[in-house]
Formats: sequence, structure tokens, C-alpha cells
Amino acid sequence: MKMHRSRRLASAISLVSALALTATACGDDGSGLTDGGGEGSGTGSIVFWDENGGVRTAVWNEIIADFEKANPDIDVEYVGLASTEAQSKYDTAIQGGGLPDVGGVGAAMIAGITAQDALEPLDKRIGGSSLEGKLNKAMLENVKSAGGRDEMYTVPISATNGVLYYRTDLFEKAQLDEPETWDDFYKAAEELTDKKKNVFGYTIRGGPGSIAQALDAMYGQSGIDSFWDAAEKKTTVNDPKNVEALEKYVGLYRKVTPAADLNNDFTKMVAQFDSGSIGMLNHNLGSYQDHVQALGIDKFRGIPQPKLADGTRVMVSNPVSGLGLFKSSKNKAAAWKFIEYAASHEANSKFSESAGLIPANQEAAEDAWLDKAEATKLGAEALFSGNTRIVQLPYYLPDWNTLSKADSEPGFQKVILGKMTAKEFLDTLAGQLNEAQAEWKERQGN
Repeated sequence: MKMHRSRRLASAISLVSALALTATACGDDGSGLTDGGGEGSGTGSIVFWDENGGVRTAVWNEIIADFEKANPDIDVEYVGLASTEAQSKYDTAIQGGGLPDVGGVGAAMIAGITAQDALEPLDKRIGGSSLEGKLNKAMLENVKSAGGRDEMYTVPISATNGVLYYRTDLFEKAQLDEPETWDDFYKAAEELTDKKKNVFGYTIRGGPGSIAQALDAMYGQSGIDSFWDAAEKKTTVNDPKNVEALEKYVGLYRKVTPAADLNNDFTKMVAQFDSGSIGMLNHNLGSYQDHVQALGIDKFRGIPQPKLADGTRVMVSNPVSGLGLFKSSKNKAAAWKFIEYAASHEANSKFSESAGLIPANQEAAEDAWLDKAEATKLGAEALFSGNTRIVQLPYYLPDWNTLSKADSEPGFQKVILGKMTAKEFLDTLAGQLNEAQAEWKERQGN
């Protein structure tokens, strides 16, 4: 298994390296796709690629119209990309040309693009702009960490985070208090379960996307707030406290959860929760509007992940969305004006309200619309308060997406079924992560 992963990681690194070499060949100074790039006049036309086209097209068109009204000498051409194809579109454009001036580049894909040296560093631009001091520090840290370099390569726009949804009507009927702590959570899961009536206290995610949810539950209970040790060589994922936390978490399966949870993705989980057969559900802000449409606002609440008994809350990072400036742009001045505007109070508030996400602009996070979107408001308060410890996941590793999904999901199902111990599963994952980290550090010259 280790040899198979090493070959795949080597292939991934070779691909990124090949793309980077191709990009360098296109430039005139070995610094990536810089040929023809420049500040420009600050007027004229720019191209913007939205990495989540279709879903966010309408609100981006509104923001672009507002920007063009305020800047009549700049035209923005919008191009919507399907989220599943965005990374490959960027890679193809880096190889063959045709990159936009501005692109949606979030934490999940930033490492692959920065490895090809296609993005402009943004620290100085942010520092000398109206955005200085206005952006959420946790989101800035997230995208900086995800890039794998000590520079900013994308301006954060919004974020989602882990949410514990619970049915207030079922809690009231059972005379249970809100599950603020992990102890409350486990107690409620047990007391809400009535197998004879096919009613369960919780739904555990055993199908696609299970690892992110499991990591959130592990670190949330263990209180460990760093993914790596002090030397950043070994992961904490298999720390004894995390092993114990995972054992307790998977112990919920079939005791207070449906047996079908073994293969459930979030769509099926949301449907069960909204039907009234499930008392609690872990997901993120992305499903909030689904619950509102199905239940209204009186039958459920969405709160941040539970706290430990001492009041500590630890959560794993969710990918932050952002806007990057490409080196190949011939009109960086105009492109930066658009990025600065999109991250401003007014525009960022409009975007985040439409998407139901946490705004990166701190002033936008105080706007009145959040009072009507309670889960978003509570999530924003958790992030902006400074009291929540965020475990930054290693999005910068070339193989992170594969390791945290396809490679690990079958193993996690074995843990749920009792065919593999939590320690065996986490030790295997830790070995793969440590190897990936060592290879990444070697490539960085560390």
C-alpha cells in the first residue's frame, strides 16, 4: 500500500514539475508564466474565472455590474467554470496559455497552482490597500498555509465551517438541552434513539466525504490544535488522544445511527435529518438553506462544533475560497482593483449572504443579514472571536485530496464495521502523511 502511494505521489509531483517546467519555458525569466505580464494602465478589459460557476454566477454578475458602475473605464469578462473542472482548466491554461487576469483560487487548489509559479504574491498589495487589517486572520492563515509558502497568493473571500445541526423539536420533546459540549452530544445521541420506531440520535458519515467529518470529530474531542508536531515532520493524526476520540466516535454506529450510514453521503444524511428520523447531523454551512427550505427556521438549529468540558473548541479548517491574481496578466492594476472591490465590505457582504457563507471581510461579518442566517452568524462568531482553535489541514500537499478521500474512505468503513482498529487505520494514514510531508519538504529545500 505504501509503495503504491509513493508511486502515485511521485507521479503527481512529476506532473506538477512538468507543468512548472512548461510554464517556465513560456516565460522569459524562469519565473513562470510571466511573459507579457505587467501592471498595465489600470483601465480596459480583464477576464475573471469563477471556479464555482453556475452556483455563484448570478451574484458575481451583480458584483461585476456594481464594480463596472464604480469603475466605468474597466470591463470585466466573466467566465464560469464547473467546480469539478476548475483545477484541470487552470492546469491546461498554465501549459498552453490563456489564463485569466483574476481567478477563483481557494485553499483546496492553491498548492497546485503556486507550485507552477503562476500566481502573483499579494502581501504588498494587500498591505497597501483598503483591505489591510480588514480580513479575517484565521482565513488569511488558512490560505497562506494552503499555498505552502510564506506568502499570500489569494485574497480570502468566504469560508464555511463544520456545523452541528440538531432538531430543536425533537430536543424539546425529549427535554434535552442544546448540545454545547461533546458530553452533551453523546448523551443526546443516546436519548434520542428509538430503534423500534426507526428514529436515531445521530447520522454518521460513512460514505464519500467521511474523512473530513471524522477528523473534525477527532480533533474536536482530543483538543489537539496542530496537525503536525513541533518539527512539522510527524502528523498528530494518530496521537493516542485522537485514536481514543475516533474509537468513541465510530462506536456510535448502529447504536444510535442507522446501519445505512455506512455508505451515506451528505445528500442522504440531509434527507434523513429533514425527514425527522435523525436528531443530529454534522455537515457544514453548505446545507443550511436545504434545511431552511425543508423545515423553516423553527425546527432546527445549526451551531458550531461542540466544545470540550473546559470550554475549549477545536475545529479542523475547511477550504477558504479566494481570488488570485495571475502573473501572466497584462493588466494587473485593473485586476487588483477588481479583487480589492470584491473583498470590500459591500461586495463581500452581498456575495456571502447569497452563498450563505462566512464573509472574510470583518465589517461584512457584522452586517444585519447574519441575524437571519443563524448558523452562518454563529460560525462567523466562532471564527472571529479568536477563541476557536483551528487545525490547519495540509492542503499544500500534492496528494492531500487523494489521501483524505479515495485512499482512506474504504479503511474508515472497515473501522466502522469493526474489521480494522482505529489505531491501525490512523497509523496507516499517519505513515502516508509523514512520507508526503517529507517529500514535500525535500522539494522545498527544507
